[in-house]
Amino acid sequence: MLPLVVRIERDAPPARTDALETAARAVLTILSDERAVGDGEWAEVMRDWQDARIRKVVRRARGAEWRRAEALPGITVTGKSAEVRVFPPVPLDGWPKDLARLQVSGTDLDDPEPPADADPTAPVLWLNPDLDMSAGKTMAQTGHGAQLAWWELSDEERTAWRQAGFPLSVRTADPARWTELTSSGLPLVKDAGFTEIAPGSATVVTEHPALRRRG
Repeated sequence: MLPLVVRIERDAPPARTDALETAARAVLTILSDERAVGDGEWAEVMRDWQDARIRKVVRRARGAEWRRAEALPGITVTGKSAEVRVFPPVPLDGWPKDLARLQVSGTDLDDPEPPADADPTAPVLWLNPDLDMSAGKTMAQTGHGAQLAWWELSDEERTAWRQAGFPLSVRTADPARWTELTSSGLPLVKDAGFTEIAPGSATVVTEHPALRRRG
């Protein structure tokens, strides 16, 4: 599975939407990193992980925990208020001890202000309005959504997205829009149901401009 760690300091937690967007960009960043492709040092474990279930687990860290996590091989992606570090995939029972000791629970976050409307010219990861998930669970789902879109893009489209810095938004769809999105043919995440929600629940639809044009 792919470990992600979000930095949540007690006196300065990140905004929820920024954490969700930063997690999605973190997944895209490691997918496109030179160490994760070709003959790179992470390429084999990345290929094996992508050939199996693309499970992701988000844990939280602060203070010394975060500093220990930063010392491990990985990539830190920074948003407006959020920091998320993504690591090469590890076996379920093979987590480095400095990651294994981190908590999964406690990743409930809030937005100080309602997020602005999504930029219609950039990819949007739409959340199911009928599901109530923790921020950590939702971060994993947005990572899945970004990854499914990445797989469907051409090399040229991937390069353009990467060079632009992986712009994207995460927003909750209104119910009517969600119904339309789930039947659109755009990348749709259905959760395996290991935690929080029922198996087969649709969680995220990724509306990427390049994929929208194809439809």
